[in-house]
Amino acid sequence: MAKKMGKRKREQRRRDYDIRQAQHEQVIERIPLERGCKLIMVYVEGYEDVAFWRSVFDDYESDEFMFEISVPLRNDLAKGKKVVLHLAEDPEVRDTLFCIDSDFDYLFADQTPVSREINRTPHIFHTYAYATENYLCYAPSLHNICVKATKNDTNIFDFEKFFADYSRTIYPLFLWYAYSAQIATPNIFPLIEFKSSVKLNYLEVEGNGAETLAWLERQVQRRLRSLRGQHPDIERQFPAFIEMLGKRGVTPENTYLFMQGHTLMDNVVMPVLEAVCDKLRYMSISRINGSDRRGVSLVNEQSNYNNALQDVRSALSFNENYKECFLYKKLKHDIERYLDALRRAQPDYNCRKG
Repeated sequence: MAKKMGKRKREQRRRDYDIRQAQHEQVIERIPLERGCKLIMVYVEGYEDVAFWRSVFDDYESDEFMFEISVPLRNDLAKGKKVVLHLAEDPEVRDTLFCIDSDFDYLFADQTPVSREINRTPHIFHTYAYATENYLCYAPSLHNICVKATKNDTNIFDFEKFFADYSRTIYPLFLWYAYSAQIATPNIFPLIEFKSSVKLNYLEVEGNGAETLAWLERQVQRRLRSLRGQHPDIERQFPAFIEMLGKRGVTPENTYLFMQGHTLMDNVVMPVLEAVCDKLRYMSISRINGSDRRGVSLVNEQSNYNNALQDVRSALSFNENYKECFLYKKLKHDIERYLDALRRAQPDYNCRKG
């Protein structure tokens, strides 16, 4: 049985490699490179990750290296972290990088087989934040998202303060959720319950969301009472767990960077952005309607403004203003260290163009 399983695994890897080789050859034909210029393939988990990692590797393209961001092609159409890690194990892979969401693997260090593989494989890069979505939702960048969507640069909401307050509010529940994941007992506090406890159903823009956060605090306390009643001994383990998380950069004020990415984007950040953008659009329209323009001139101005508007989710999905995040700097360091090692291993790169 073991031999059959090993044979099937080798055959699957061979099929995967054939597919990758075909894709690689197509890329070589499509992208003209000067002689000696190194093309490095970069495989990511899914199509929604391509734009993020393209932005990351844009900073490293030069006369030495070119990068091609792609999703692994497989006959079974499978995608995701497991597929990428499976390909990374293939000893026949050359000039290929693998980029994945950290999930909890960064926070839990070498406590799981996956985290050990990630931390010890130089051509695997991970986000450090829970996922790419957490970077897209980086609080200092969100005002710019509103400007792109509404074409109104009036600063009516302090996103950094709000998400620091939001993070402090959910931090106790985050500890329960992360700890249950660490001890591989997610039924203590599963994702669906965490999500329902930390999502925002609305935002009161006035008061910088204070009313919304007060409502959220009541939700959190209600859930905490329930968890403590069901598992009265769990919190005794938290001091050591909090210390471990702190060494990885987690604080009560930045918890949002380490929570599940889709929950953050879909159930927290999007409701906040929609509420703020609604206010900004209303302000712009009121300003236009209150101007001296009349008749055709007014209609044209209204039309010009409406045509300039952008979908909020689209603007957020292509956000690139997260590179000052302290976690991103860790990712940047990993990439630079890898490329430096590549240069030392092959110092004769000569990719000068023109």
